[in-house]
Amino acid sequence: MTSRIPRDSRLRLVRPRPLAAAPRAMNQRRSRRPAPRPPEGTPAPAELARMARSGLAGAARVAHWADAALRPGRDSASPDGKGTLSDATAELAAEDLGLTPAQVRADWDTARLAGLVEVHGDEARPGWRLRAWDRDDSAVLRGWVALFDAWSLAHPEPREHEPSAVAEVVSAMPQVLSFLQLSAGPVPVEQLLDLLEQRVTELRTERCEIPYGPQPEPVQQTQASDAPLDPLLDWALHALASVGALTYGDAQATLTPLGSWAVWVKLEQICVAAQSPAGNIEQSAEDMLRGCSQLRPNAARAEYRAWLAARTVGSAVGELIDAARGEDALLRGLAFEALRVVGAPAEPDVRAAVDEATLRPYALLWLAEHDGIDPEDAHEVLTREEATWMWVDTAAAVADHGEAPLLVRHLESAIQPTVPMLLDEVRSVGHPRTVQVLVALAAAHPDPALAKAVRRAAFQVHTGGS
Repeated sequence: MTSRIPRDSRLRLVRPRPLAAAPRAMNQRRSRRPAPRPPEGTPAPAELARMARSGLAGAARVAHWADAALRPGRDSASPDGKGTLSDATAELAAEDLGLTPAQVRADWDTARLAGLVEVHGDEARPGWRLRAWDRDDSAVLRGWVALFDAWSLAHPEPREHEPSAVAEVVSAMPQVLSFLQLSAGPVPVEQLLDLLEQRVTELRTERCEIPYGPQPEPVQQTQASDAPLDPLLDWALHALASVGALTYGDAQATLTPLGSWAVWVKLEQICVAAQSPAGNIEQSAEDMLRGCSQLRPNAARAEYRAWLAARTVGSAVGELIDAARGEDALLRGLAFEALRVVGAPAEPDVRAAVDEATLRPYALLWLAEHDGIDPEDAHEVLTREEATWMWVDTAAAVADHGEAPLLVRHLESAIQPTVPMLLDEVRSVGHPRTVQVLVALAAAHPDPALAKAVRRAAFQVHTGGS
């Protein structure tokens, strides 16, 4: 009996799927949980984005001006050649835009809080949201929510109050906003003050500690505790009104449609985190990603947002990059999905990851999408070798976490037109999981001739033969 020559099985040419496709496919049989709906009467996302664009029009105008005028080498750049808003730059912007320097500075601060402008040391540059401002409603809404989250920075607090009292009010305001959202209408300030006082008292009780030994008279603490909260509530409501989250007047406050929607989004994120079976919000990046591997994409993104919200950006990005360096290829892909949720603040770390062979394909795809390339076309930034390496990495994730039919279907995502060409290039890229992937593929494939060719390739990689 002579051995059969492996058939030159043609593969369908389809776009390569990133690793994130693996968990989606693995969970395709799971029952879908209906996405939560915003409260009745909430405007459609397009209308909410229109409202956000209107409220941030001044900030976007200054940001666009800065994008054009503050680039190094331009005649209109600041005298020091850096993208900073110096006094001279503020006056120049005011002259060009028909505003006062004070208005320019206010709009500039708003643009920074909304992520339309990013300042790195002495340099400023346009944020990714500014690039997508006219075409991406989600980018606009994310920018507005970033401003909403920073309401206490948008309107300086009264200087005559103790910093500890201001911090207590800032910590208590989410409950006040939740009450406003549930009320769905005007609420008397007196009622909000009662709620604020109750919440501040709870916060003080939660952190109460009994000191040992003789203690000095807590003069300042007593003054802060006894100070009336109504001036600080007035400040907080004015600050929230300044960012467009509510209207405040005639001794009552009402959430705007944008404010009501933002509070609902925050509450949903908290609920998702609380309902997570693994308690992902408190887990390390690696454990959080493992927990999210069993979720559908939308639920996973909500989980990423909740996890990120509980950490500083720098530490969160560092944890995700470290998780991506591990041996589990599935976590590598999910880590970069979480980094997509982080957005622009992750760019420096992702750009640095390009120099690491294991992370390079993922980092290049992330940067391409971050620069505005359609995700469907982002794979074109990869060389053939990088695409093949990523194909093996994805196959490793499927072999570890998926089912045999999914691994067989993964062949369809290869950029090589034939199986022999795929095997030759897979062997040449030197992925550490090549042998395991080929063995698993051979065991799963129903075509005996193709399975034999794949097993032979696995043996050759294992022995270093050709």
